[in-house]
Amino acid sequence: MRGKETVFQIAEKLVDLFWQIICPPHCVICEKVLKINNFICVECRTKLPFVEDMYCLKCGKPVGDDREYCTDCKKREHYFTRGVSVWSYSPMLKKSLYRFKYNNKRYYAKYYTDEIVKRYSRLITQWGVDIIIPVPLYKKKKRRRGYNQAEILAKELSSRISIPLDCRIVTRIRDTLPQKMLNDMERQKNLKGAFKINKSVIELKKILLIDDIFTTGSTVDEIARVLLEAGANSVYVVTLCIGRGY
Repeated sequence: MRGKETVFQIAEKLVDLFWQIICPPHCVICEKVLKINNFICVECRTKLPFVEDMYCLKCGKPVGDDREYCTDCKKREHYFTRGVSVWSYSPMLKKSLYRFKYNNKRYYAKYYTDEIVKRYSRLITQWGVDIIIPVPLYKKKKRRRGYNQAEILAKELSSRISIPLDCRIVTRIRDTLPQKMLNDMERQKNLKGAFKINKSVIELKKILLIDDIFTTGSTVDEIARVLLEAGANSVYVVTLCIGRGY
């Protein structure tokens, strides 16, 4: 039942508290040692470029004026229904996300999720999401890294807002080139046939995809496309960082 913690969740919190006492958390931005149950220092939080009220009603990119849609979304169609993001991409967040992604700073997900919940839990409830799905990594890449950062984030969010998580519905069946190396057309081509749906999603009408960074949206678009083909009704997207819409 939503709103009630299970014995497992309570035990998980106690274990987390124990490890915070043994290994105090560091600020997710400047890495300064913090008190228990703190994950960012006051100074750093005031410097973060949060996405405020004026953002694209399709992808969530900040637009800086009263336009409904960013330049990118005016030029191209998206398969996902709507997306939102917590921050505009910046150098300080780039370093933080790098440590989260490659340096095993999994506990960063707790702070990241705090901000998602503060800003978008009500909106996610309005969307009527049935299931949360992380953007998957190719199995060999996940094995090398040891974890999928989107999966860690999705698990934390699922626990916080009591919406089920399923990491098996979508798998990445083909290794792809890093998207940052490619232009928009190359990104779309690079992802064709990269994802597979493993079971029926007809009963899961509204799906929420979780990822760390939204650039052009090619990755979540391709996943949304195969989910819609498999029977989903709507696919929403929440990410931590996003570029500007201009």
